[in-house]
Amino acid sequence: MAVRLGFIGFGIMGQRLLHAAHRHNNNVIQVSGIFDPSPESTTALNAIDPALESFASVEAVIDASDCLHIASPPLSHLDYLTQCNAAGRAALCEKPLATDVARATAVVEQMEAQEMRAAVNFPMASSFAVDYLQRWIDDGAIGTAEKVDIELKFPSWPRAWQMDAIDWLDKRAEGGFTREVGSHFLFLSQRLCGPVELLDATCGYPDDRLSERSLTATFKAGGLPVTMTGEVGTTEKPDHNTWTLTGSAGRVRLRDWSVAEQEIDGEWIAPADALDNELARPLILERQLNKVAAMTEGEKTDLATLREALDVQKTVEEILTR
Repeated sequence: MAVRLGFIGFGIMGQRLLHAAHRHNNNVIQVSGIFDPSPESTTALNAIDPALESFASVEAVIDASDCLHIASPPLSHLDYLTQCNAAGRAALCEKPLATDVARATAVVEQMEAQEMRAAVNFPMASSFAVDYLQRWIDDGAIGTAEKVDIELKFPSWPRAWQMDAIDWLDKRAEGGFTREVGSHFLFLSQRLCGPVELLDATCGYPDDRLSERSLTATFKAGGLPVTMTGEVGTTEKPDHNTWTLTGSAGRVRLRDWSVAEQEIDGEWIAPADALDNELARPLILERQLNKVAAMTEGEKTDLATLREALDVQKTVEEILTR
């Protein structure tokens, strides 16, 4: 029987996943409906499929679903996870898992003890490009790993496609590019290199009311030195990012979310089947949804666990308070 997937919060991330679910094999995933208190959410839902239901309460969408995608603003994530758990439902939560690390730790420990079927939506867990990086590393292409460099650049913050969420996405309490984007690359470093430990960080806040506009941080990931820099207003791309792993025999990197590249004779070379992010995203979300269905059915997957997301968030919140 297909897994009934409901949506709590229907901004850009909820809409992206619902589009993917709507295209998915309906023997695996079926959309049960959404809950979002914003009147605009019903309009957005009707534009995708008028037959889908917009529920009047979070309790109603939880009751109608086997698994919930939690894509509301971050301060509500733990509350909704707790409600899903109490109802015996599985959940895929957007990152950041939370901004209150102490409360998140307590909630994660409770959910682990109760064996909740839950994951956090770090799509790099299903990235074709990350598969290439892992394969090159395993095949010895870089030799002995020596360091990681992460570079994040944005034309503005929030990015143009996120402006509907500016009320929280550009505030220090819930927003900022370190939480929204930097966390993906901390997760990647953690997955490929090992546990992350923050050494030092500096954030630039030109306006105390708003989120950071620059970042320099140093870490260790499984003992490897890691440097992360972030800047707003320094690229004309929608956003630009690189995660580069240097070793004794070579370098590999992830560029602009979805392109794996290996340095050969001084040039960065991508596989012939590399896709840019807009083309890769729906394929990656399809892989994620297959894993969400499997997780809901009680199977083990490689989706980001609550514990992994908590470890990432501890680092992120420590950066932001330095």
